[in-house]
Amino acid sequence: MAKQVDPATMQGAASPGSADRSGAVEATRNVAQLGPHPAFHGRRVSWIAVSVIMAGFLIGGVALIFGSHGPTWWLFWLGVGVAVLGVLTTLATNTFEDWY
Repeated sequence: MAKQVDPATMQGAASPGSADRSGAVEATRNVAQLGPHPAFHGRRVSWIAVSVIMAGFLIGGVALIFGSHGPTWWLFWLGVGVAVLGVLTTLATNTFEDWY
């Protein structure tokens, strides 16, 4: 695997004393955007699958908190099902191979 570029500024792009009269330091570029990879990693289907997992956890958490006489179990299990659906989507679309 290739060595990743750390998020930092280019060497020499902004020296500590390179401020103008107003005291603002000149803009620097992020080194991560200079490489061959895009700034945001991953495919759209991967982001959707992870969002489905997060929605499942949110549904399950809300079901445990908001209930008139305790947890709303049917909503909790619905959240578990949504999260499992998201996990199966990540496995089917090989999401874990998206990072560079």
